[in-house]
Amino acid sequence: MLQKILLVLFTSLLSVPPTDDNLIDWSTSRKLSWTDFKSKPDAGSSDAALTSSTINVEFGYDKNGLKHSITCRFNKLKSWARLKNDYILNHEQGHFDLAEGYARELHKELQEYTFNKQTVNDDLNKIYNRVMQKHIEEQDLYDRQTDHSLDTARQSVWNGKIKSMLAELETFKEYK
Repeated sequence: MLQKILLVLFTSLLSVPPTDDNLIDWSTSRKLSWTDFKSKPDAGSSDAALTSSTINVEFGYDKNGLKHSITCRFNKLKSWARLKNDYILNHEQGHFDLAEGYARELHKELQEYTFNKQTVNDDLNKIYNRVMQKHIEEQDLYDRQTDHSLDTARQSVWNGKIKSMLAELETFKEYK
């Protein structure tokens, strides 16, 4: 008997659920553009833009062990921009790229997991929660240290850091 668990990061109920047309899978060949940001800016926010990304994980296991599939997606319906220029778009792409890095990190940890039928549900939740907590903290640190892209020197440092993270986890990019 195959059991499945679905975990989602950064999702909330929408009056209209997103369709595949409103979700962009992360890809090295597909960068974000301002036309992808479909939502209206948050009137209560002073931010120039907001990127909404999700990391979805499906786990399944049977007597032969664990199987998993991960998606890292940008949600057009929850992403918005008040101020649009290439510099800010680069910063927002950085948020999406960080999400991809943590999707790869999650895939790495799940591949390294030693299957235990008695504790698998708790084990997988602990792995997921640990990686996602690091992801949330890193997203926050990215905004704080770059001052939401205003600190150009720090933004340049973070661009390199994110690029290095993706390169270091390159062998874990095939997670679907």
